[in-house]
Amino acid sequence: MNRQNKPSCLDSIVVLLGIVSILMTGIFILHVDIHVLLILGLILTCLVSYKCGYSLDEMIDGMKLSVSRAMGALIIFILIGMIIATWIQCGTVPALIYYGLKILSPKYFLPAGLVICSIVSLGTGTSWGTIGTIGLAMMGMGASLGIPPHIVAGMVVSGAFFGDKMSPISDTTNLSAVSAGTDLYTHIKGMLYTTIPSYIISLGIYAYIGKGFCGGTSSDFSQIQLIQDVLSHKFNLNPIVILPMVIVLVLNIMKVSSIPTMVIGTVIGGIFAVFFQCEHITSVLNVINHGYTDATGIELIDKLLIRGGIQNMMWTFSLSFIALCLGGVLEKAGFIEVIIEKVIKKVKSTGSLVTLVIASCTVANASMGEIYLSVILNGSLYKNIFEERGFANNMLSRVLEEGATLTGALIPWTTAGAFISSTLGVSTFAYAPYAFLNIINPILSIVLSYLGIFVFMKNKNREEKTA
Repeated sequence: MNRQNKPSCLDSIVVLLGIVSILMTGIFILHVDIHVLLILGLILTCLVSYKCGYSLDEMIDGMKLSVSRAMGALIIFILIGMIIATWIQCGTVPALIYYGLKILSPKYFLPAGLVICSIVSLGTGTSWGTIGTIGLAMMGMGASLGIPPHIVAGMVVSGAFFGDKMSPISDTTNLSAVSAGTDLYTHIKGMLYTTIPSYIISLGIYAYIGKGFCGGTSSDFSQIQLIQDVLSHKFNLNPIVILPMVIVLVLNIMKVSSIPTMVIGTVIGGIFAVFFQCEHITSVLNVINHGYTDATGIELIDKLLIRGGIQNMMWTFSLSFIALCLGGVLEKAGFIEVIIEKVIKKVKSTGSLVTLVIASCTVANASMGEIYLSVILNGSLYKNIFEERGFANNMLSRVLEEGATLTGALIPWTTAGAFISSTLGVSTFAYAPYAFLNIINPILSIVLSYLGIFVFMKNKNREEKTA
């Protein structure tokens, strides 16, 4: 075969700009589902790869390799749907929300709201679910306290994305770990070093801002009360139903592999649903597949409860599968390598490299409109570079979350930004300056990397940090 050693720089630019153009045109002008656009991008990539001398079999081999490396994450996507569904049915998620709402105080509304949104998102692994449920209730309470909606929205986004970023059952958390080639719990542990300081700073800022809005005395907590009343009547909220989450957290601390941990969490959730919520085993098995579907007739509560299940994860599963195939061909043909070689020569310091990755993830979010794609493609883009320079894999996975997961909510035309704006009724540009965690975390990571603090290096196959 007449194969080139590497695609030309022009070929690489054509492919990458072509993919971005297809996605941007399809998403923002034609309003086509992103799955179809990714397939079109994959077709374009395959055509240019064929021109460069790669056979179809070789391109398929690249896809197989990419998918095989992410097989654990693809399985976890399914398990996430299963565990969320059973935890709703057995009362774990309802109890978590019910008792979390009890700690609200008007005087400390903003910091307390941040903590509550963080707890719910950490327990459920979904920022969108938190924003669409607890976030809506927070907006109503904030309005009654006289707190500007853009400030409340920023607080909700910070709390929701903290959990989305740190939860072991979050799809973006698992995807970042797999894209960088690190273990899930090593990835989460690595994020603690920059996320916790950022969270504490954010908490302090919200507490300071909240002091100016603590004088209201006629607040209306009807939405919160409605949620609590319906949850208490519909579920047995004995605190013991929180045990499935506690067990999973303990297994996480013990560093048990995520797949058996989630299977155990699902099984225990199903057992609790039978014994504490008097559900039939048939109902439990159906919920695992289709998600929780027992509507209350109250829209706010139904948004809170009706979700989860294997089938509800198929959108994310299929999107990730297609994106992995695209990334596999890009990597196999060397398009990414050609582009990065042109840029990386000018990047010498650790701080510059971290800045480049975070900026690259942000640009990918802005150009492609989807956090998942940014994580997968940038993981493929920088993985070899980080390994060649001796960085541990959880260094890259951490930076992927800081650059992709957190900034996606701050861009109006991403799927995350559009969802948040439409759900909370506040424009992205209005709430973005008050989503302190999403802003502070990437900046802190860049500053610390320039100072050589919390930079993870490989040492005899062990991932360690240097300060």
